[in-house]
Parts: sequence; structure tokens; C-alpha cells
Amino acid sequence: MQSINPLSGSIDKSLVRIASTPGLGLTHHRSSPSRLTVKCLDSANGGRTRHEWQSCCAVLASKVASQQQDSKKTDGGSTGVATVNGHQTFDFVPINGAVAKSPFALPKPLSISDFSAVPLHGSQLRVAYQGVPGAYSEAAAGKAYPNCEPIPCDQFEVAFQAVEIWIADRAVLPVENSLGGSIHRNYDLLLRHRLHIVGEVQLPVHHCLLALPGVRMEHITRIISHPQALSQCENTITKMGLNASREAVDDTAGAAEYIATNNLRNTAAIASARAAELYGLQTLAKGIQDDSSNVTRFVILSREPIIPRIDRPFKTSIVFAQEKGTNILFKVLSSFAFRNINLTKIESRPHRNQPIRVEDGGAKQFEYLFYVDFEASMAEERAQNALAEVEEFTSFLRVLGSYPMDMTPWRPDMEE
Repeated sequence: MQSINPLSGSIDKSLVRIASTPGLGLTHHRSSPSRLTVKCLDSANGGRTRHEWQSCCAVLASKVASQQQDSKKTDGGSTGVATVNGHQTFDFVPINGAVAKSPFALPKPLSISDFSAVPLHGSQLRVAYQGVPGAYSEAAAGKAYPNCEPIPCDQFEVAFQAVEIWIADRAVLPVENSLGGSIHRNYDLLLRHRLHIVGEVQLPVHHCLLALPGVRMEHITRIISHPQALSQCENTITKMGLNASREAVDDTAGAAEYIATNNLRNTAAIASARAAELYGLQTLAKGIQDDSSNVTRFVILSREPIIPRIDRPFKTSIVFAQEKGTNILFKVLSSFAFRNINLTKIESRPHRNQPIRVEDGGAKQFEYLFYVDFEASMAEERAQNALAEVEEFTSFLRVLGSYPMDMTPWRPDMEE
């Protein structure tokens, strides 16, 4: 056995074990010169400190690996793979004669210009929506950005995620309908995700009853569509005398696509006139919604908020949870009333993380989150002061977005 200086980095071929006392040791096997074993033997007798021996082992391992590589190259066994401290490294870009003569053939590194920036004025803007082509959400996306590239998504949450991971630049999703009320799923997703409302679209909805070509009204035994569409046309369908069962599907245009794909001659769909054109269906009846003033409100979502302005009508959406106490909700609403700020919507949803509140005496009450829309821009001082006062009475407050209102005039009988 031959001892060495751990900092010298040299090793004798006759080395069998390094250790004058029980402690850290390094074993070299004569029968297998390429095998290097580092053993850690706990020592209670002092000797070198642990970090000194670790440094020694690293130096020795590097030396042995370097000697092994040198011996392979000498024997003609080089594989063209470089090593650094015993680890193999690979040339990901092969350098051959053609590439060497033409340096322009080498791949260029990514730069900031390689990432797709958000286009201006909606030109080739990628807009996600829930449904398939022909859905009302697609029409809302086209109304918001006429030259956009629509991206259909099978679920509302997928549309949120598409914007978050940069597959889409915007998402257009429904939040309420004049007949069916609020779409609670999207209100919950607004709170779960960190996207910002940057605009709104109000779209008149004109439902049609669609079926395969040649199918007559008396052949229909089943009607499929989105639950909201079924409820919005219930009275009209009943008056038409159709003895057909109702079945809910994910979206209106998806119902039309399902009938066309499966050649269902006993089934009709409630969808748009555009869906009939896309999927080759005939229109059995137009305008079958119970109320001619059927409007769906959509919100436009983005990764970044827009800068609020005061040169046009703006709307601001917030969500808050009230503090414990009496008349808290009244005090919150008074913050807007005293400043002459008009509220256009207030919606309560059970607090998912804290659904139950136990009051004095053991009474249990639901804990709510409140969604509020008001007509004012966050650039206005009155809106800023109102929210500063609201914050005093709430345990949680978040501004979902401050955005321009949709002032597009429309008529109930106007087709989109």
C-alpha cells in the first residue's frame, strides 16, 4: 500500500487502497483497470476531513477518466465523442464538408423575433373559442376580430389554457345570456386563471332547427343541442307540436356536426344558419328562440391587460369576498352609489375554498364571492376611489379587467 497527497492528483499503478486509518478510501482493481470504486468508510479516529477526501476523489476520478480516454485514442478506439471529467458530450450539429464550406447552412440561434408577436388591429390574431366551426362563439370571435385566425377548443378551460401557453393570443368566451342567465363555469374559470378581460362582444342569437336533407318535420324523434339553446327554444318547439326528446351536447355546432357525421335521419339540431352551411344540413325552421331579443354576452381574454382610457365608455369587472360583519355588502355597493357609478351586473358564487361560515351561536352560512360589473374606467378617479373604499370592507378583491364597452347597435331581427 502506498499513500499519496490528496491534492497532488497523482496515482500509482500499484495502489490498492488509500487509508492509513479507517476512514475514506479509494480502491483500484488490478483485474479491471477501468473500474474505479470510491468508498466512504465512517471514521471515528479523526484523519482528513470529509470535504478534503471528496475533493481528492473528484481529482482522482477525473485523472483516471482522462488516462482512459488517452489510452483509447492511442489504441485507435476513438469514437469521436468528447469527454469532460469522464462525461460524454455530443456535437448536436454535425460538421461535415458541405456545412464547413457553407456557414449559412448552420442553424441560427433563436432570437426574440422568432416568437410570434401579437399582431395589430386583429390581423391574423389567433383567437380561441369553445366549440367547433359554426358555433356562436366563432361568430363572436369574428365580430371582435374580423381578420383573426379562429382556434376551436373542445372545452372552456382549454381555451383559457391556449392563451396562457401562447397557442392563442385571445380567447372569446360567453359569460351570460339574456334568456339563460349567467354561464357559471366561465365565472369560476375567470377566478382560477390569471387572464385579463380586455373587451366584450354582444351577439344576437338566432337559432335554427337543422336536419339532414330530405328529412321532414314529422320524422324527428330527437332534438340535440347545447343546454342553453334547448332552454331558449323550449316554448317554440312545444308550440310546433314536435313529439321529440331533448338531449344536451357540448355545443350547438357540434350537434349539427354529429348529425351529419353519423347520418342521423331521426334527429334534429338547434344551431346557427352557418352550421347548416358548413355541415350540409337543411333548415327546417328559422328563428325558433322563444325571445327575439336573445343576446349572448362574450368577454375577450388576454395575457396582459389594456391601458384604461376615458375617451370612450369603459366597463370594469371585479370579484371580491366580503369581510365578516353586518351590512358589509350594503357598504360595498354604497361605495359605487355615492360616486354615481352604475352597476350593470352583480353575481354571487359560493366560495370554493371556504364554502361555509360559522357565526356566533353555531349558525352556518354560505360564504360567497361576488362578481360585479360597473360602468367606469379604472383611469377615472371616481373608480379608483370607489375600489379603495371597497377594499376596506373585503377580505379579497381582484380587478378582472377594465375594457371598452360593446356599443355596436343591433336589431332583434338582424342576422349576424
